[in-house]
Amino acid sequence: MRTLIQLFAKTLAPTANKFYQTLSQPEQTQKSVQQEICNLLINSEYGKSLNINSVDDWQNIPIIDYDHIAHHLQQQNKQISLTPEPILFYEKTSGSSGAVKYIPYTQSLRKSFSQMFCVWAHDLITNGPKFKTGKMYVCISPQLNLEEQNLQDDLDYLDGWLKWFLRFWLVIPEKLTGLKNANDFKHQLAIALLKAESLETISIWSPSFLQVQLKYIQEHKKFLKTELQNQISSQRLKLLDDDNINWVEMWPELKLISCWDSVNAADQAQSLKTQFPGVLVQGKGLLATEAPMTIPLIQAGGYVPVLDQVFFEFEDDENNIYNLHELNVNQEYKIIISQKGGLYRYRIGDRIKVTHFYQNTPCLEFIGRSQTTSDLVGEKLQEDFVKNALEKLNLQNTNFKSLIPVAEPPHYILMLDAATEQPSIIAEKLDQILSESYHYHRARKLGQLTKPEVLISEQIPEILVNHRLQNGGVWGGIKHQVLGKNPLQNSFLKEVKS
Repeated sequence: MRTLIQLFAKTLAPTANKFYQTLSQPEQTQKSVQQEICNLLINSEYGKSLNINSVDDWQNIPIIDYDHIAHHLQQQNKQISLTPEPILFYEKTSGSSGAVKYIPYTQSLRKSFSQMFCVWAHDLITNGPKFKTGKMYVCISPQLNLEEQNLQDDLDYLDGWLKWFLRFWLVIPEKLTGLKNANDFKHQLAIALLKAESLETISIWSPSFLQVQLKYIQEHKKFLKTELQNQISSQRLKLLDDDNINWVEMWPELKLISCWDSVNAADQAQSLKTQFPGVLVQGKGLLATEAPMTIPLIQAGGYVPVLDQVFFEFEDDENNIYNLHELNVNQEYKIIISQKGGLYRYRIGDRIKVTHFYQNTPCLEFIGRSQTTSDLVGEKLQEDFVKNALEKLNLQNTNFKSLIPVAEPPHYILMLDAATEQPSIIAEKLDQILSESYHYHRARKLGQLTKPEVLISEQIPEILVNHRLQNGGVWGGIKHQVLGKNPLQNSFLKEVKS
């Protein structure tokens, strides 16, 4: 199997080598991809409405966010005004003012994701752990048939030949069609993972997804052991008798866990490193539903931009716009992307910091969202959505409202100065309303988030002010947030609850 893996790397080498060459000439490469994307725009109805005739008109393209183009996408048509290419499918993600936004996928955009995967896989095989079995579990966004079915599985992000080739190595849970219950999904996934003794790679988004799955196996080990009789070795069955399952012994070949490891996911990723000593826990970098943006390259020592597939613009805090080759080390910027699926000069909402240069290309580290967003486990709650959610609660006699994330266990606390309803009733309503957000709903279904709490006390605003003063806040400049971005400290939580 090692020979087949090396053959796969040779197959990927032309794509990877071509990409590596672009890193020495970022300005020229970006101009080329800008021209390619501009040609798509020129041939679209959207481009014609803007009178875009050449790349010289680029500055006439407005910088937008999703709300500016939502009316083009809400019908989910196979042909839209944003691109001349037919739409293969739409993928859902969370919007700012609404619960869901739909991202169109064209063949060109899918090729961008495929190219990113090829470069990433080639780097891992060439410079990473010595893979022997090739067995992998890949899960980007489990759907569970929640309301609508979009991607059949995560390989739909990739081109046909790549999907076909990877199928031989994938660990695929059975009986997923039509599943609506999260525990049924976790059960089928547990069976598949426990059968996969030679598992080498786990690729997920939020590290909490794996933590939830491990917890499910731990809590249901007796039932799982009974079901797996004569299907896995007696040695592996015996591991299910232990009070605390030894995960390294359960998957002795595991070499790579790919997941988010930045900002709010950092602690959870570190926990995986503790649970799986000797396993490479590698951050994904900036990989969004809208576009692949950076690739973690071992030989680069960081995250390099996908500069031959996406045209990048960067905005500083003074609203100055820069191109990729104009960035400075240790500076922070907001990202504006133009990609091959119909999004042009699109504010993705992410902030990055330039860590260093690899060859002549800046490496970009994700440092958070540019707008107020809370994202403990991938739920991506945004301030506008939360404002609307709190209004829907129709709280009586309430003057102070603030939704704050809590890291352990991951959940949200709604803090109120007064209310007429019982906290448990408000919490139930809040959970239902927040579940209108696609990613929050999925996180709750999968057990990545526990139920929200509601705390009511007229002392809460004063306690919050004192807490922020102790942490360097200026009395006259303290603003109470409708949505907190940073998880609540335990010491503060104890004070509020006392």
